[in-house]
Amino acid sequence: MTTICDLPEDVLVELLSLLPARELIRTCRLVCAQWRYVVDLTTLWKRKCQREGFYVQSLDRSVSDWKIFYMLCNLKRNLIKNPRAEENFQHWKLDNNEGDKWKIEVLPGPHGKAMPDPEVHKYFVTSHGPCFKSQLITLQKEGYWNQLMDEKRPEIVVKDWYAARFDCGCRYELTVRLLSEDYIVLEEFHPEPVVIEQWNDAMWREISHTFQNYPPGVRYIWFQHGGQDTQYWAGWYGIRVTNSSITIGPLTL
Repeated sequence: MTTICDLPEDVLVELLSLLPARELIRTCRLVCAQWRYVVDLTTLWKRKCQREGFYVQSLDRSVSDWKIFYMLCNLKRNLIKNPRAEENFQHWKLDNNEGDKWKIEVLPGPHGKAMPDPEVHKYFVTSHGPCFKSQLITLQKEGYWNQLMDEKRPEIVVKDWYAARFDCGCRYELTVRLLSEDYIVLEEFHPEPVVIEQWNDAMWREISHTFQNYPPGVRYIWFQHGGQDTQYWAGWYGIRVTNSSITIGPLTL
């Protein structure tokens, strides 16, 4: 009697590539030596990348491990929750909430401009006292296992958007830290504060940073941004922020 194990290797690759990655690794690899061999084949993971739109022919020489490449592509998404103020202040910790406190406004807002991305409709705005908010991302909860972060160290890309009102000066700050299990800072991105003068163009600007070749042991990412207005006016004349993002690898996408 012919069984699935009697199928040619290329047919088995095609069939197994239809299954979820978790099932392949946790179940199919344990069936028999032949299945373990097929599940570990580069061709199977490349086929999964093709099926799900992650494969581009120009990647052939630059991808050293197609299984890891597939996993990273499959996991890739914005790890910042509620980045566009659609859920009020949910998921954000308000570290400093001074002056007239943080507020949410609808784009373009008073004396403001529209965002380049038409899907962004709201932003967070600061006041005349220091206003800072943060999120702590636990990588294991997001699917990024310790061995992956320690051995592969995929790129971590941070982006944030900020703008001022036309009629008031303000200050913007961003700090992103890669933290160990014990919350020790392994690497940090903390550029000089951006000071915007009164009577500015009110344009939205993006700040971006990519962490590469960071030390092993990264278990958390801490993201904090904010600022205040520089003229100490009552109300919400400070820096505006929205559309923040943190994404992890893969290097080639």
